[in-house]
Amino acid sequence: MTSRKYKRRSERPSIEWPTVVLIAATYMAWAGAGIFLWPLYPIPALILLGFILAMQSSLMHEASHGHPTRKAWVNEVLVGLPIGLVYPFRRFKALHLRHHADESLTDPFDDPESYYQALWHHRELPRAMKALLTLNNTMVGRFVLGPVLGSAGFLLAEAKLIADGDRPVRKAWMLHAIGLTVVLPLVTLAFGIPLWLYILVPVWLGQSFMSIRTFAEHQWSERPDGRTIIIERSPLAFLFLNNNLHFVHHKRPTIAWYELPSLFREQRDEWVRMNKGYVFPNYLALLKAYAFKAKEPVVHPVLRRAPEAGRAFKPRVRGRSVHGLGTVPVPAEPPKE
Repeated sequence: MTSRKYKRRSERPSIEWPTVVLIAATYMAWAGAGIFLWPLYPIPALILLGFILAMQSSLMHEASHGHPTRKAWVNEVLVGLPIGLVYPFRRFKALHLRHHADESLTDPFDDPESYYQALWHHRELPRAMKALLTLNNTMVGRFVLGPVLGSAGFLLAEAKLIADGDRPVRKAWMLHAIGLTVVLPLVTLAFGIPLWLYILVPVWLGQSFMSIRTFAEHQWSERPDGRTIIIERSPLAFLFLNNNLHFVHHKRPTIAWYELPSLFREQRDEWVRMNKGYVFPNYLALLKAYAFKAKEPVVHPVLRRAPEAGRAFKPRVRGRSVHGLGTVPVPAEPPKE
């Protein structure tokens, strides 16, 4: 797809003002909801804050791909204030950019955002955890349980990396801690929202909203182009910054969020052909199909055999999932079918 329109898009402006304005509006809305709305209408304020945290997560994703400026440190400053509390921007960026190696998509060891597990890893889990992970692969389960499982697994994995002396991870968390020294007093003192309530509703709800997008973004396919979804339209598209068109984003990861819809419409049939028809008309169709039905198995379709006895293992410490499923040591060579 090398249309003239796409060539013009590749000539990016030095500052993408729509994104800058959206970042400013997001933080202003966060402050406004906390200072003005919370004292008068606490329940609507908490729900609105959940949407705002989801938007900030979408903006972190945008910044990880080099938006809205060409300077990484400026982008980090613009979106790095951790109003969502859990994910340091640098860790989010590092894990997410690794995820964009399409040939490794869904691999539980090489894709940090995979929800699959290898069979030999899955067998070691307690029965209750296996049941939770199966429920987590339904759309309702992901909405309710995903934030808890994701955050807990992510934090445990990060703690281990810090304990193992990983300096970039440690620095990312130090910067995150500095940001929290700004956010936490604002939440508890300026807003007057108890921290436990902020975590229980806006933080949890914000991650739940994002789980609607991430629930079915990827599936196993023999061909990498068949692993990424297209949701053609949705009222939630703006909240997700058009990443419902996720296959288009993976093929053109440097395109700004506001250009994705026209890029998709220009050659809609070609995009659908390329991704092997992994297309849903909207998220409601996805909900109807998988509200209480697991869309994917927990065990990766390829990694179903246990490693051979005596096989050497090599820890891959950076293979932790941003969604918290974690990894186990990786065989020096993959098990052969």
